Amino acid sequence: MRTYSDRALAIQPTGVRRMFDLAGDDVISFGLGEPDFQPPRVAIDAFYQAMLDGHNKYTTTAGMPALRQTIAESWASYQAGMTEANVCMTMSGTNALLNLFMTLVNPGENILLPEPYFPLYGPDATLVGGESKYYPCLFENEFVPSVDDLETLVDENTVAILYNFPSNPTGGTLDESQRDDLLAFAKRHDLWVISDEVYDRIVFEGAHVSFMGTDYDKLMIVNSFSKTFAMTGWRIGYIISPNVEAMKQVIKIQYYISACSNDAMQYAVLEAMEKANDYPSMMAEEFKQRCDLIVDRLNAMPGVECQKPKGAIYVFPKVTVEGMTSQEIAMELLKDGVLCSPGSAFGPSGEGHLRFAYTISQEDISRGMDKVQTTLLRLQNA
Repeated sequence: MRTYSDRALAIQPTGVRRMFDLAGDDVISFGLGEPDFQPPRVAIDAFYQAMLDGHNKYTTTAGMPALRQTIAESWASYQAGMTEANVCMTMSGTNALLNLFMTLVNPGENILLPEPYFPLYGPDATLVGGESKYYPCLFENEFVPSVDDLETLVDENTVAILYNFPSNPTGGTLDESQRDDLLAFAKRHDLWVISDEVYDRIVFEGAHVSFMGTDYDKLMIVNSFSKTFAMTGWRIGYIISPNVEAMKQVIKIQYYISACSNDAMQYAVLEAMEKANDYPSMMAEEFKQRCDLIVDRLNAMPGVECQKPKGAIYVFPKVTVEGMTSQEIAMELLKDGVLCSPGSAFGPSGEGHLRFAYTISQEDISRGMDKVQTTLLRLQNA
């Protein structure tokens, strides 16, 4: 007797969450990608004041016009002339992703996804009846895909490709030449580009390289305030596209996902954008120092090779202990008081890696790395 839908049975909890649920309160956690900062005080105050002022009701499906206009203007250095019509507020970046999969992918069609991957990409494709095809983003190429690999995967049923730079879990970024090559591939096959750019304000070297402003109309950008303003628990993000006709479809779908975003919260986000726009840069500077610290510590350990990311809040080192999988190594680290994520939680090519989120203080990073070094030495000498 069938009791649950096929889509429910086809997806499983992520490996990242499983590790998090196993951890006790006394571990040093490099697990979830959650900034250890609070949102800007002006945003918290504005949130409270908006509720006092009665902003506790439904908003328009696409969100507050003033906020959407401000978001559109914040992208003017990439693409001028966008307005509120180019923006739809969502209940988080993850909501935005599901919306776009629902908008662009029919049952039986496929979408090209990066691997190692953010664990929600594939299940979202499953939920809309689509097929995931994974393209490799390998350590040897600084986690940037090759067009040759992409060409082997695309077929007549491929409708979209998703890019994620800076990347979760790898921290990989790309330069303009690499971006242009990836864009040319999408144009050649008339694919929608979904660009997950939620870490666009956490970049350590040079400016963020976006797919916006490239004169390609079949483009959807996913963004979120979770990372840039430390609002993970607020669950607010947005979709922006130069294609206004496509945004009409996105906004229509959004109504059936959540009706609208939180009323008072939108006033708070607008206040953050207007009065604390330097906040992401402040966080990025601290994250850069933490990144330098953890990369140096990891590269000093036997059996570990770690590239230095140019953005995001993760390192994804190769960690070699003969005869052990990344899951087994991660479990040994957890026994010794350190929570990280096994690379296999992000797809088959993540095997042999661990993901560490450097979202804790530099002091705690140092203490955690001491424990990691002790554990690895124990395992390698066993």
